[in-house]
Amino acid sequence: MQEKLFVYVLRSDVDTARHYVGLTANIANRIAAHNAGQSVHTARNRPWSLVVSIEFRDERLARRFEHYLKSGSGRAFAKRHFADTSAHQPS
Repeated sequence: MQEKLFVYVLRSDVDTARHYVGLTANIANRIAAHNAGQSVHTARNRPWSLVVSIEFRDERLARRFEHYLKSGSGRAFAKRHFADTSAHQPS
C-alpha cells in the first residue's frame, strides 16, 4: 500500500496575510518543524497554524494539487475557500 500524503496550508499567527503550502506524510511532525524554525521558508513568520490539510493516496495527484495551490489561480482558490472568515463576521 502506498503511503498517504497530505497537502496542507498554514497561516502565520503573527502575520495572518502570510500562508504556506506544503506536502508531507506526517502533518503533526511537519507543523512542529515549521514552528521550530527548521524550514527556511517559514522560520521568519512563526508560529504557524494549520488552515486545512487534504489527504491523498496518490503521490502524483498530491504533488499536482500542491503545485496548483502555489500558482496564482491556486492561491486565489485557497483564499476563497480556506480563508479565515471569522474576522469578517459581525458580532
